[in-house]
Order: sequence, then structure tokens, then C-alpha cells
Amino acid sequence: MTPTVGRVLQRQHDIVLYGATGFVGKLTAEHLARHTPDGVRVALAGRSREKVEAVRDQLTGPARDWPIIVADSFDQQSLDTLAQSARVVISTVGPYAKYGLPLVAACAAVGTDYVDLTGEVLFVRESIDRFHEQAGHTGARIVHSCGFDSVPSDLGTLVLSQKVHSDGAGELGDTTLYMAMKGGISGGTAASALTQLDQVRSDAGKRKIALDKFALSPDRAAEPSGEWRDSAAVRYAAEVKSWTAPFLMAMYNTRVVRRSNALLGHAYGPSFRYRELQRTGAGWRGRATAYAIAGALAAGLGVMSVPFLRPLVRRALPSPGEGPSERTRETGHFRATLRTRTTTGASYRSVVAAQGDPGYAATAVMLGESALCLAISRDACPLPPGSTGGVLTPATALGTVLVERLRDKGFTIEASAA
Repeated sequence: MTPTVGRVLQRQHDIVLYGATGFVGKLTAEHLARHTPDGVRVALAGRSREKVEAVRDQLTGPARDWPIIVADSFDQQSLDTLAQSARVVISTVGPYAKYGLPLVAACAAVGTDYVDLTGEVLFVRESIDRFHEQAGHTGARIVHSCGFDSVPSDLGTLVLSQKVHSDGAGELGDTTLYMAMKGGISGGTAASALTQLDQVRSDAGKRKIALDKFALSPDRAAEPSGEWRDSAAVRYAAEVKSWTAPFLMAMYNTRVVRRSNALLGHAYGPSFRYRELQRTGAGWRGRATAYAIAGALAAGLGVMSVPFLRPLVRRALPSPGEGPSERTRETGHFRATLRTRTTTGASYRSVVAAQGDPGYAATAVMLGESALCLAISRDACPLPPGSTGGVLTPATALGTVLVERLRDKGFTIEASAA
């Protein structure tokens, strides 16, 4: 299989993976080494040639000969050169608020497609404000959140809506994602959380954005009223026969799904409301687990908010570059079940599930396959109505092309009447 000839010609590389020496970067490099078709030209990039070479030496097959690019997030010229050499750039270099915007700028300026795995709402809001219009002019597809944040949420809602529409069952109404998962945490994730917390603590304007249910909307004034608020409550969900706790990633994922809906002209329906909860099981054990999760999230946020306790937090969390063990990555899993009541009163559900630690093993697959969508099948990938590019979402820039690629890699992605 060879890359689809697209709008960008005469680029040296089809995919450049920037941040190849980081924890998720290494996993993504391994995925690309195993699954990149012949003829797709991949390069690895990072600040240190020696460290990138060490990663490349651990790969197999043709990947051991992939070119290496030296680039630094604080050297704009090196990022410009990187972007000019590639059709698609993958970035795993976070915290994105600290390191990410210069590379987005470089890609938007020259029409290079870009994917990352950010879960930082303030970073994405700034990316939209600064680069959406320019990327539309150059044709660049800037696709944030192509990992566990927020592919299961975004694609799960997309396939649910498509199934409801194809069955003539109206449009989506109240829609809830119930997440069941097992996995670990990396130093990069911890650093991103601490960075964003610092931003909202020190800046009232950024705090307002972070708390806005439609923080990533292309037209905030056009959004409907009555959307669910973010909730920290523990409740029993009869439709899935399980207790539920607040889901750590809901405050970000819900914003991405709402942006997709807006970019699609609110195609999910005028009555669409969306929230995410963590499923903990039935009975007293499920209830106890739900309260334990809610308490741990509140306590963790409280501790991280106290400056003199930060050193203790940093010592307790993994350092940048560290992450879950191989066993944890292999035994992890996730299952996102979305339930909706349509405007005709019908009940529908969708499921997005995979084996592997959701934030790392599964994320490396989602991120790598997102890049391969654009490198190989760009002409088949969707765009929002009237769009030629911009700061997009997995559902609006990759859509069912990514759905099919993930199914091929063992993911369950399906929708049906409930």
C-alpha cells in the first residue's frame, strides 16, 4: 500500500513522530514499526539525536533505518524545518501548554497535518483561537486529542448518531458515556495535570474557560442552554445497573464531543446533551468504589492545589518519561458504553472498547492509526461542512476512516438499538 497523493506534494516524509523518546512516544514508534505499510516514509524526531537513535535501535524491521530529525520545542526554526519536511506530524511532547503551540504554529503555516494526544482544554482553546483560521487557509488538519482523550468519546458519539439517523429513529437526546477501565498513569500525564492546574489557579480568565461546558465551541453564543453541568456526584445508573463515580477525563472529553457536534452543524440534534461517568459496579462494592473514587479525586485536587504540598505530589507521581509497567499495559483495558434516548423515544447504545492500558498501550494505537489515516487515506477522511482544514476533532477530521482502522487493530466500535 502506498500513500494517497494529496494536496501536499514534495515532502520528504509522510509521518514524523516528534517526541519519540517519551513514554507514549516510544510506544507509538513501536506501533508504527509494526503496522506502517511499505512505502510510507516515517521519521523520528526529538531534542537529542543520541536518545532518538537509542529508541530506533529497539525497533524492528525497516524501522531501524528510519531517518532522525533533531528539533526542540524552544527552537522555532527547527520546528519549522520539521513541519516543512512532513505531510503528517505526530506530537507526544507535553505538557502541551508549555511545549505544544510552536509546533502547531509551524504545521498550520505550511499546511502540514498534525495529531496529538492532549487532554488540556486551555491549550486546545488557544490553538483554536490562534491557528484555526490559518489552518483552514493552508488546508492543514490540526487534530488534537487522538488518544484515550478523546477518541472513545468522540467516535462513540459519532457512530451512535450515525446509527440513529440511518434507522430513522430521530436524533440524539440525553446521552451518557459510562466508562469502565483498568490502567496506570505516566509522568507526562501527571505533568500536564499540574501545569493546567497552575494555569487555572493563577488566571481567573483561564479558570472560566476551563469550567465552561462549551469551552471549545466554534461559536459559544450559538450553543443551546440546558446542557448538563460537570458533576462530582455518586449515583446509581439503572440503565447500566451500576453505581457511577465522576470520571476524571469527563471535563475534557465532553468539550471535545460538543465541539464535534458544533463543527458538524449540531448534527447530533438540538436536544443533544452529553455527560461522562465512571462505572464502578453493582451492589455495596460498586457503591463503595464509587465513593472512594469521588473522594480520591477531591483529595488529589485539593492536595495539588496547595503549593507547599507540591513536592510531595511530585515525589508520589511518576517522573516525565516514566509510566506503567509492561504487565500493567498488557492487562489494562477500557470499555466505553454510550446510552441515549432519541427524540422518537427509542433507546440506542454504542460501545468503544479495547484491550491494553487505555492511556498508553491503547493510546499508542489510536494515535498511530490517526496519523496513518491522514498519511494513507486523507482523501477519504471527512471534513466539517464548508471546511478545508482547521483545528478539528477526531470525529470531524478522521471519522469512520479511523473507526475502520481501529476495528482492524482489534478495537470494538459498534452501535445498535438497546
